[in-house]
Amino acid sequence: MLPSPTPLWQAPFSDVLEARAGQHLSGAWRLLLLGDGSPTRHFQLLTGDPVSIELIAMAPEPALEASTEGGDRADGANRERPPEVAELAGPLLRRQVWLRCGERRLAWAESWWNRDAAEHHLRDRSQPIWKSLTSRRAELFREVDGLALVTAPWLSEGFGQEGPFWSRHYRFFRGGRELTVIREVFSPALERWLGPTATLPHDD
Repeated sequence: MLPSPTPLWQAPFSDVLEARAGQHLSGAWRLLLLGDGSPTRHFQLLTGDPVSIELIAMAPEPALEASTEGGDRADGANRERPPEVAELAGPLLRRQVWLRCGERRLAWAESWWNRDAAEHHLRDRSQPIWKSLTSRRAELFREVDGLALVTAPWLSEGFGQEGPFWSRHYRFFRGGRELTVIREVFSPALERWLGPTATLPHDD
């Protein structure tokens, strides 16, 4: 299992939820990162190639550790998890994949699941999550909760380009219940179809 990427910048949660985040992004990148569409579908439309996954790992996730007196998590991995993961019922599984179109790696993703839910919904582990969840045409609701710039040496190696990289995380709900938390990191190679991301954010 790869360590979660390190965030260098994160948009405030309220800005993401109220569609105020990402003002510095181009329109195409803002739609990809903050829209509620499926990146699997977007990638296929952009490239003309079907999306396949390269499974990195799918394994039990350690329980979230209690906060210390200072409010910090005792475990560094806990700090990199989206806070919404704490709302999932345990025991948890974490799944990591590369998303490819042909020979191109266009995104990396990790997701957190209740173990029983994962066994029910991810029976074919070679399929992208979106295909697995919509195979029976059941309704899903996607809520985008986070926008960030992240870095990791293995991301630079996997994409063949230096970071930082744009990332988002979101939740899927079905029947009003939280189903999974997903983090996606996107390759700069997508600029071939989407154009430049525009200026990087900075602290005022």
